[in-house]
Amino acid sequence: MIRTAALDALPVRAALPALARALDEHGTAVLCAPPGTGKTTLVPLVLAGLVGGGPRRRVVVAEPRRIAARAAARRMAWLLGESVGGAVGFSVRGERVVGPDCAVEVVTTGVLLQRLQRDQELAGTDVVVLDECHERHLDADTAAAFLLDVRAVLRPELRLVAASATTDAAGWSRLLGDAPVVEAPGVSHPVEVVWAPPVRPVRPPHGMRVDPALLDHVAAVVRRALAERAGDLLVFLPGVGEAARVAGMLAGVDAEVLQIHGRAPAAVQDAVLAGGSGRRRVILATAVAESSLTVPGVRVVVDAGLAREPRTDHARGLGALTTVRASRAAARQRAGRAGREAPGTVYRCWAEAEHDRLPAFPSPEIRQADLTAFALQKACWSSLDAPLELLDQPPAGAMAAAREVLLAVGAVDPDTGAATPRGVRMSRLGLHPRLARALLDGPAGAATAEVVALLSEEPPREYGDDLVAAWRAARRGGDAYAGRWRAEAARLRRALAAAPGTAGRDSSAGSPAPEARSGGGAPGEDAVAGLVVALAFPERVARARSAGAYLMANGTGAGLGDGSGLRNSPWLAVAVADRAAHSASARIRLAAVIDGATALAAAGHLATAREEVHWRDGDVVAREVERLGAIELTVRPLRAPGAEAVRTALLDGLRQDGLGLLRWTADAEALRARLGFLHRALGGDWPDVREGALLERAAQWLEPELSRARRRADLARIDAGQALARLLPWATGEAARLDELAPERIEVPSGSRIRVDYAAEQPVLAVKLQEMFGLAETPRVAGVPVLVHLLSPAGRPAAVTADLASFWRDGYRSVRAELRGRYPKHPWPEDPAAAEPTRYTNARLRRG
Repeated sequence: MIRTAALDALPVRAALPALARALDEHGTAVLCAPPGTGKTTLVPLVLAGLVGGGPRRRVVVAEPRRIAARAAARRMAWLLGESVGGAVGFSVRGERVVGPDCAVEVVTTGVLLQRLQRDQELAGTDVVVLDECHERHLDADTAAAFLLDVRAVLRPELRLVAASATTDAAGWSRLLGDAPVVEAPGVSHPVEVVWAPPVRPVRPPHGMRVDPALLDHVAAVVRRALAERAGDLLVFLPGVGEAARVAGMLAGVDAEVLQIHGRAPAAVQDAVLAGGSGRRRVILATAVAESSLTVPGVRVVVDAGLAREPRTDHARGLGALTTVRASRAAARQRAGRAGREAPGTVYRCWAEAEHDRLPAFPSPEIRQADLTAFALQKACWSSLDAPLELLDQPPAGAMAAAREVLLAVGAVDPDTGAATPRGVRMSRLGLHPRLARALLDGPAGAATAEVVALLSEEPPREYGDDLVAAWRAARRGGDAYAGRWRAEAARLRRALAAAPGTAGRDSSAGSPAPEARSGGGAPGEDAVAGLVVALAFPERVARARSAGAYLMANGTGAGLGDGSGLRNSPWLAVAVADRAAHSASARIRLAAVIDGATALAAAGHLATAREEVHWRDGDVVAREVERLGAIELTVRPLRAPGAEAVRTALLDGLRQDGLGLLRWTADAEALRARLGFLHRALGGDWPDVREGALLERAAQWLEPELSRARRRADLARIDAGQALARLLPWATGEAARLDELAPERIEVPSGSRIRVDYAAEQPVLAVKLQEMFGLAETPRVAGVPVLVHLLSPAGRPAAVTADLASFWRDGYRSVRAELRGRYPKHPWPEDPAAAEPTRYTNARLRRG
């Protein structure tokens, strides 16, 4: 029997007429409805004609998570007074409960994508509802783009609703062809906000790490909320590990402590969502509980204020989840959980002043994630280069990295960008393309499926970093992970058997993979595990550099933990590694032992053999090198390197270590300074002799000596001054004026020829003051007045001037008084401009 009272109580009912009009007139709509209004449950039932008396239609509702899909289907069936499998069913990976009379099917967005790839018309479906689209998961964005293509080309009558509690309504409206935005009234239950920041500062999250002090604080806030408020508590934490640690801190509280997350067994999830049995509950949850779920009895939310988002280093092929501050939209969603059934309270573990500085919405996954699976979906749909209607276009660098991976595994045609038949098979396995490649190309048998299943969901950290040991632990384990692993392995065996053109290893991939060692014991399994991991992640095959330290083929250094049993392995295939921001090396989380032959077989496309001539450690190094990516396999001296390669290496050496590698005499340094002055003062044909400019013109002034050189010692024999002379403007005749424009020496009134220093910005003439008597104007070179350093009879600085006439008039008197007392034997006339210049003392002058 339909539960009419429960249906009538849902606030979204008020928005249903507007939604119906929008779909009738436009075929698309954006539905904005706060948590608890019934958008996930009542709206699909009405659209399907199961309630409200409308025409009967088939509705597909896409949820971002399996737990949400199951819960939504169960709730709708309950509202109809039925069990799941009648008018309402659900399909998630590995589980399908759909009966012949199904009118509303709730699926994950991943399942919807697979269905669209198999049947682009989505035959038999009248309406698609994309729920929780504000979360901006990549699968949801992709599904929306594909559905818009379907409406535009194949089925304009297909209705599409983008639904969310908090969303960029204007953006989704534009994407859906200026679809009407329908807003539903919220639940009337108020939610009080209590700001509960830590008393002492906590370190910001870094990678996956969360400061233990923050978790201590969250546990303390939970205890406070238990004392101050009634009802069950829902506590939001960034991940499973944090939930487990907080659960340990709450031992002894007068409440039942439960955990709900995507990895929890379905029975545990169902028990949490079914409500309590009288005793208060503290439910520790990850982001799965933000939306689409109503947890009965919850009156209080404690929000740690953190979330996890994917980050990918595309250059190194390393990806990881990272902990970030939750967005304001997520905070609203979480707070709304407290007001679903009655007035509630949210304790936010941050200061009110910080709130407005939080990002407005979560970062779209398409901007951050590994896009290989997205790219394969796109290639199967049309082509890698075909346009798609997306709220955010994928970053070009990430798509280039994805294309490279797909080409390497034979999934796309290099000319058209469309999926190959092999790529289509890979896409239908429900795996990341890397894992699909390993499943298709690995040794025939159940073991390959089991290892791929292990890679498809990273084992718990307590399983250790040895993949073979983790495999055996999963086989004998009775925990939730082991159950999911067994189910996934069975699914993959079935999928591999059903995939056309596959019978064990896929021969269309290229050179055959080596077979695992014979026998059913551990050695054979070790070989299978290593080979499968290497096939999935060929750029992560790694060779030891020292105990526990490795270099992966992608060029990234990686290390094992101190207690790892893999530390003495010469080769590893790395399944899971993460690299913190600003860290030069990665931490190996999961790996399998391999040998060099397996590394070459799996990563053969990375193998190169080449002659290398380069500058290293201050000299030319010439080698014959065989590499596997960045890993050097064999190195031999190259006896007769090519002249051009040596010349290039020598130029690199000059760039790295500077022109000081050449022989610079005092005359060469002086010539360079003179030319530099003329370039600054006159420009034109006078050459730029700064380091960078000289390196750019090396062929003009260092030849033919550079081409004859073979090593550093040969550079040291090149006379830099003789080479620089080649840059003089001989063609215009200006070179002949070098001594006129920038003379090495200037004759001063005493008759002395004084060297000019051109090293500074302005030429410097350092001369004894008495030798300049009688000179009224400052000497000039190339029209530029020199900077005169006037020296005492002992050669010590006495004054500096660029205007000699002004100095004689204004500055000389005070300098004369000081020098006259210090050097009384020398002449110090009162009118220096009219006096005779001299190098001598008064006595010497009197002797004539």
